[in-house]
Amino acid sequence: MTLDTHDVSSRSARSTTGEARPTALSTLDLLEAEGIHIIREVVAEFERPVLLFSGGKDSVVVLHLAAKAFAPGRVPFPVLHVDTGHNFPEVIRFRDETVARLGIDLQVARVQDYIDDGRLFERPDGTRNPLQTQPLLDAIAAGRHDAVFGGARRDEDKARAKERIISLRDEFGQWDPRNQRPELWSLYNGRHLPGQHVRAFPISNWTELDIWRYIERENIALPPLYYAREREVFHRSGMWWAVGEFSQPRDDEQVVRRTVRYRTVGDMSCTGAVESDAADTASIVDEVARTTLTERGATRADDRISEAAMEDRKKDGYF
Repeated sequence: MTLDTHDVSSRSARSTTGEARPTALSTLDLLEAEGIHIIREVVAEFERPVLLFSGGKDSVVVLHLAAKAFAPGRVPFPVLHVDTGHNFPEVIRFRDETVARLGIDLQVARVQDYIDDGRLFERPDGTRNPLQTQPLLDAIAAGRHDAVFGGARRDEDKARAKERIISLRDEFGQWDPRNQRPELWSLYNGRHLPGQHVRAFPISNWTELDIWRYIERENIALPPLYYAREREVFHRSGMWWAVGEFSQPRDDEQVVRRTVRYRTVGDMSCTGAVESDAADTASIVDEVARTTLTERGATRADDRISEAAMEDRKKDGYF
């Protein structure tokens, strides 16, 4: 059970003899400490780590932890974004502003380049999310990255729940769910052969509610899509889709104005919004605390392709 940030007192307690006892840590303090520990361990053990950064809330939190881990110095590794070309413009602007503010090197692998030269082809359903795998693996190989930080959390999807914090990928970038290394006592095994690499998930043990409570506590900036406002939307597959360049209504779909927000900011072509009046972080914390459906289950069409959609993509090398 997730505790409230202030459930555990942060005030120093004193024993009956008057001696100071160690200060208790809140759940968020413990999660933050674990995330920073994982990031530092990976940087110490691997030669060329990189962080997958899309501008979404989870990757923003991982980058925030990395900045804390090495403050007052700079984050000692680049960030990588696999750009499908169907991203929300607000998210791309936020991505660029963030890396410029932190002085971090941004590497971009573009799906459009692969479509233009025939290495990939558009899908019949129009979504490009499943097309990210090959550009991602090529970018990892080109950068000789032996460790790749990701913002995946175990509560998002049952496939991600199977994965360890340090997860081995073979020489083809693939993941074998039957070949998981034990991580007893939080001991992480990063050994790998030439050509292999690992994915590292510092916020694996966080929930969506933990993420939002931490964003509130740390006053972390996010793309405006996460906050409710009135938008032109149409209803499809149980979700509200914003009218945009890559999400157009069909002839039988009516455009209406609704106050909505996004729980996750994937591609415009596969990500829906939810009706909400949560226009600030505190309101979102309250809203998420009441929900019974994960953000991917509620708003990601690419995860509805099959029961094993996420696991199939992960086996192929998806993050």
